[in-house]
Amino acid sequence: MKNQNTVPKKLSFISIYFLGINAVIGSGTFLLPSTIYKYMNLSAICVLLCTAVTVSMIALCYADLSSRFTGSGAAWLYSYNAFGRFAGYELGIFTWFLGCTTLSAEVVALLTVLKSFLPAFKNNTIYMSGIVFLVLLFSIINFFGRSLVKLVNNISAAAKIITLILFIVIGAFFIKKANFTPVIPAAALKGPVPFFKHFGEAFTPIFYLFTGFSFIPIAAKQMNNPEKNIPRVLIAVMTSVTILDCLMLLVAIGLSGYKLGSYSNPLASALKTGVGQWGFALMIVGMLISIFGVAFSASFNTPSLISSLATEHAMLPKWIGKKNKYDAPWVAIIMTAILSLALCTQSYLFLVACTVLASFVQYVPSILAVIKFKHSNEYPTHGFSLPGKYTIPVIALIISCYMVTNFTPKTLLVGAVVGVVAAACYFFIDKDKDEEKKHEDFLASIRNKDFKF
Repeated sequence: MKNQNTVPKKLSFISIYFLGINAVIGSGTFLLPSTIYKYMNLSAICVLLCTAVTVSMIALCYADLSSRFTGSGAAWLYSYNAFGRFAGYELGIFTWFLGCTTLSAEVVALLTVLKSFLPAFKNNTIYMSGIVFLVLLFSIINFFGRSLVKLVNNISAAAKIITLILFIVIGAFFIKKANFTPVIPAAALKGPVPFFKHFGEAFTPIFYLFTGFSFIPIAAKQMNNPEKNIPRVLIAVMTSVTILDCLMLLVAIGLSGYKLGSYSNPLASALKTGVGQWGFALMIVGMLISIFGVAFSASFNTPSLISSLATEHAMLPKWIGKKNKYDAPWVAIIMTAILSLALCTQSYLFLVACTVLASFVQYVPSILAVIKFKHSNEYPTHGFSLPGKYTIPVIALIISCYMVTNFTPKTLLVGAVVGVVAAACYFFIDKDKDEEKKHEDFLASIRNKDFKF
């Protein structure tokens, strides 16, 4: 008989917080400031704040939902309980696809950064070997369960935050006031239409800076008090990232001015302008740590997602959810590694586009689930309740629908293919009749007001 002390420890609040930081602060934080500045100059700070508020509304919907459930899965779990098995299954496949594209995009970004100062990685064989090495490294770490995951994740997240704080503090001493002009690009001042076009062009990449928050609830069953800790972490992560991003962008503009829009490595080049080559090296190291952290976070959350699809309500064959003695979903880890390796053959920008699309596919049903639960009073909240009843979810829904219109036909086609293939496979997966009956009885008890928490 196993001793109780051998039961793997749950993730604490601080570990969940660091997972959230790693999921949100990634390559976009270091690579997108030039694009953001190019469209809105200094007023990009205001656009960032507006974007943070709108994304936070979606995050608050997730906080509300996560306080209603303790199971792993996030978006798919919420949709399953709100709209049925097929909706939950489709969302689960899209969320897994999102995790794989995120992992692949960050791995490709990491190797792309290495190319900039290690010419050997320009060789295709060495480049592909690097990709295989990184994906296998993440998989091996995850095979040993949460203890090693917590250690690597906490170190990575702490190093990432320290790097950004160093950039802000050091760079603040070299800011030049003249670099804060112009406030708005001249092209954006020619009328309302050009202004809103520039605003929208900056809004989209800024939105990408925050999308990783949806990964936080995926491994809920591996966390302490998830219905209380996850809402707190979501709010803490969004607040921390907003403050860091605003200060980071402000310092970058103060260091470089109009030159910021032309840099391929904007933060590294901006600090180089202020303090010299060592500042550039510092930020390159920070960028590598940041990208590594997001990739690692995705490699941990994504297998947990597909494993939960198999073990909860049998939406996938049970063998996919098998775990080893370290409580790691080893089959799901292997499946995630295989798909991620295949996706790594694509370009970074294509993978980013797929990641953003898959994110929005999650947002809309999740927001609708909040509205449904508030209307029906199903699944009461524990520890957090979204204020304003329908106001926040309705605004979040409108914003999400608007963002979907910005995708290219090619990206939408990929999303459609994933959805159709997943739907076709659905009819070959046996339902767990006992789980379905338990779920139906549970809903019936709520409708009859016989169920007590």
